[in-house]
Amino acid sequence: MLLSAEHLSINFGSRQLLEDVNFYLNEGDKVGVIGINGTGKSTFLKVLAGKLEADAGTISRNPNVQVSLLEQNPPMEDDATVLEQVFLHFPKEFRELNEYEAKTMLNKLGLPDYEQKVGTLSGGQRKRVALAAALIHPADVLVLDEPTNHLDAEMTAWLEDWLRRFKGGLVMVTHDRYFLERVVNHITELSRGKLYHYEANYSKYLELKAQRAEMAEASERKRQSILRTEREWIMRGCRARTTKSRDRIERYEALKNQEAPETDDTMQLAAASSRLGKKLIELHDVSKTYESRTVIRDFSYNLLRNDRIGIVGHNGAGKSTLLRLFAGELSPDSGTVDIGTTVKIGHFSQEGRELDLNQRVYDFIHDIGDEVRTDEGTFTAKAMMERFLFPSDLQSVPIGRLSGGERRRLYLLSILMEAPNVLLLDEPTNDLDVMTLSILEDYLQGFPGPILIVSHDRFLLDKLAEQVFEVRDGEVLRYSGNWSDWKAKRKEEEAPAKAEKPKAAQERPRERKLKFSFKEQREFETIDEDLAALEQQIRECEEAQGACGSDYVKLQELQAKQAELEAALEEKTERWMYLTELKEKIDAQ
Repeated sequence: MLLSAEHLSINFGSRQLLEDVNFYLNEGDKVGVIGINGTGKSTFLKVLAGKLEADAGTISRNPNVQVSLLEQNPPMEDDATVLEQVFLHFPKEFRELNEYEAKTMLNKLGLPDYEQKVGTLSGGQRKRVALAAALIHPADVLVLDEPTNHLDAEMTAWLEDWLRRFKGGLVMVTHDRYFLERVVNHITELSRGKLYHYEANYSKYLELKAQRAEMAEASERKRQSILRTEREWIMRGCRARTTKSRDRIERYEALKNQEAPETDDTMQLAAASSRLGKKLIELHDVSKTYESRTVIRDFSYNLLRNDRIGIVGHNGAGKSTLLRLFAGELSPDSGTVDIGTTVKIGHFSQEGRELDLNQRVYDFIHDIGDEVRTDEGTFTAKAMMERFLFPSDLQSVPIGRLSGGERRRLYLLSILMEAPNVLLLDEPTNDLDVMTLSILEDYLQGFPGPILIVSHDRFLLDKLAEQVFEVRDGEVLRYSGNWSDWKAKRKEEEAPAKAEKPKAAQERPRERKLKFSFKEQREFETIDEDLAALEQQIRECEEAQGACGSDYVKLQELQAKQAELEAALEEKTERWMYLTELKEKIDAQ
């Protein structure tokens, strides 16, 4: 056993974060700590690492066990260089032995300038420096608070592999469900001051938690059934004189006073949006340069109503810049951005709104709007806050009293209260708990307008994205499919370059000349006419819909026909691209 916590209690002001709980960590245990924002996960980690003292209970560690902690907001020395910060609390000899490994780690985390001052770094870069410092520590126990925040996809994959190979004990708060699925072998859920332990990864945890809830519900149904029967017996006028009757009444009273099983509050989101016209957002040959570096070059796109676009790329590649161009918050150096008159953008940025920490939670939301109309009806600001897990007692506190995750949730609510019809989300999952994320995903899937989302959350992009835009070296490369589809296509693109080297040493194979098959030749000769015919049929279908008047049955038939024609046109266009490329290769032989 590496460490143990017994009868632990932690009180934070008027909130009981932990109450008489136990926790044990053995060698090889990799524990993911989850729970709704504000339940005390970060505080629990600090207590385990010895950074904070518990109000009651004992923490036991083997004297030889080394613990390394990554805090959610780690303290930094602004005057130190990146490399100095990594080795800040280590002796000179340790730095000399481990400097090469630290530099390798910093390169993997996108920090190649080791001499850059910490004070000039962004919040995300500072967190990555702190992560490198935590990992370089020769620890038996790693305690990591949101280690994947501010990491791009490649960095996250590297960290995932590193932690899977780590031999010691790991305790980690993370919202990354792929981490919880692939890295951890235990899930500890913090709920209402109690810890619930599951020897499982994320998918098995969901299954076991559902079973626990079903058993509790079944037990409660049985209790209520017995209570009804006993209540009827008492109402008929029981004879309390006999010992048997008195015992039965006492059992009834004990059963009535038994508390029902507690259930977690669940956040409910209902899509609220304004009417959206035909014209949305059009980018025409836009370019943007910062300090002689072009981050977006000659990019054009016409945003469609049903778009679900994930934006990926290295940190600093220009993902947030692209999102701000779509939002009209940033003027391009060349090209134009045309935003439709009915477009109402909800832009959830990484930085978030400037929140007045002294302002009450209720006042902040009420200033945005008194009520919001959704598909489920009209809700007041107070009701919407309750749906977002801000009960009455939390609505009256200053924003400064909220946890980091609760502030992000409040900011998200402020965006949705404005009833946008286009959502632009920049790293919306940072600091949000897995329960909130699951509900947010359901909300986004039901949102009636287009969504563009910058995120390193692979699980979210796999569930939501239907297209992926990769920002790379100033280009915006478009891929159909979700994150896993994009990753597979990127591997295919990189594979030929790696495979060419061993082939050079082999005997050169006899080249086969490319040529059309008989069927392909006939198809190539007629495909232009086929495309034109499909386009004409779609135009005729649209004109017919305009002449339908109030004949909704006919209108639905025409809309269904148009959808079929558009799908056929898309398939035919892909085939035309393939045949045209093949023809060019044949002609170039």
